[in-house]
Amino acid sequence: MLPFLAYLTVLLVATCGLVYQFIAGTISSYLLGGGITQFSLVIGVFLSALGIGSYLSRFIEREVAKRFIEVELSVAVIGGLAAPLLFAAYARPSSFQAVLYAIVLLEGTLVGLEVPLIVRLLRRRVQFKDLVARALAFDYLGSFLAGILFVFVLLPNLGIVHTGIAFGLLNALVALSGTWLFAPSLSDHTRLRVKSLAVLALLAAAFVASERLTAISETLLYADRIVFSQQTRFQRIVVTAGRGGHHLFLDGNLQFSSLDEYRYHEALVHPVFASRARRGRVLVLGGGDGLAVREILRYPEVEQITLVDIDPGITDLALRHPVFAALNEGSMAHPKVKVINDDAMAWLREGTDRFDIVVIDFPDPNNYTLGKLYTTTFYRLVLARLEPEGAISVQATSPLVARQSFWCIVTTLEEVGMNVLPYHAFVPSFGEWGYALASPAALRVPSGLPAGLRYLDDDVMGSLFKISPDMARVPVDANRLSSQALVRYYENDWGRTL
Repeated sequence: MLPFLAYLTVLLVATCGLVYQFIAGTISSYLLGGGITQFSLVIGVFLSALGIGSYLSRFIEREVAKRFIEVELSVAVIGGLAAPLLFAAYARPSSFQAVLYAIVLLEGTLVGLEVPLIVRLLRRRVQFKDLVARALAFDYLGSFLAGILFVFVLLPNLGIVHTGIAFGLLNALVALSGTWLFAPSLSDHTRLRVKSLAVLALLAAAFVASERLTAISETLLYADRIVFSQQTRFQRIVVTAGRGGHHLFLDGNLQFSSLDEYRYHEALVHPVFASRARRGRVLVLGGGDGLAVREILRYPEVEQITLVDIDPGITDLALRHPVFAALNEGSMAHPKVKVINDDAMAWLREGTDRFDIVVIDFPDPNNYTLGKLYTTTFYRLVLARLEPEGAISVQATSPLVARQSFWCIVTTLEEVGMNVLPYHAFVPSFGEWGYALASPAALRVPSGLPAGLRYLDDDVMGSLFKISPDMARVPVDANRLSSQALVRYYENDWGRTL
């Protein structure tokens, strides 16, 4: 019975250890950007620290069971409270990375001690070759469980602060159970049990107060008051309100400000509509906030708008939240609008309907998941659903700050056989922002706009297509699914501004 419970302990501590690193990687990605870089560094430092911990275990010669329980309690406190500590550390951004990697290094070292200590506690009961094989098997299985649980269960349902504290409680329970599991090797059961119960009480109190901790943590990240926050399976949604209006953030990245979003959305929608005579069937990919749909509904000849956004959290917010419903003028409830919550790439592959105009309004390609939505593969799928005389518009990040990224998107559209007119608009919240108007048919600078626009008229729209020398074309590779050059360009471009 003892070996089985010990292997179960290995499974639990491995799961806890990796979940803590997912939390650290997620938070650093939220706060610092560059998701690939942050996760790579966090996991790299953690794995190196595992080696340090494994090596240091050789110096523990006496009271091995006691040291194992003390290690578990230390991991429980540090890992369980890491998320609020990291958010608090971001109040001084210059010290954030030092705190982040100190926590990851310490957690990794302590986790690296765990399995060697358990192996030593069991070596008199189990043959060595079986002991090592089983311990490692349960260790790797725990890593697999951590990955599955974090993405599909923990983050969307508990949120990042609750998840960390919950796994801290699990580590503390492992420590408490260890006082019975390894009782023959312990001389001071009572003191260790009191310590374990004290840590459990601390973390339980933190879990009860975790909503407040989350609110305090997020308050440190945003200049304005948070009026809505939700963790979905796909992203963290935060809405703030202040003197500058309402702001939507996804995973810590600003998506729009109510003060100037009309500039962004008018520039995204109206040039492509002005370029085409047929406008009956429209597809919107992304844009779950309903603001692009608001602009599309200015055209009475539009018969149907199909909006595909992967996250029902965003589309529900746009439909039901009074601030969003006011901003998008109730567009998401319009009878012409059909909302589909699905992965855009999968949806394009599976359907056969064709469209006159496609508006692509995805977040910037700051990771491979988003980067696939800017690839030649994706644009070929869009082309297959576009009428021969149809056209598309794509938001294409900043041509001034992210010059390589902007021209990579243009080059990728050209690679699949489309004619492309790049253009830009000034949006105060973002600066110079880039777009691409593309079609398999011939294109010219469009003109002819509906009444009532706040930003665009024909003179302004003509100026959008004039590219200044500091935003002029640079040589770049097309973005292919196999290489995702765009994500690398994006990280390099925006990394220079940090």
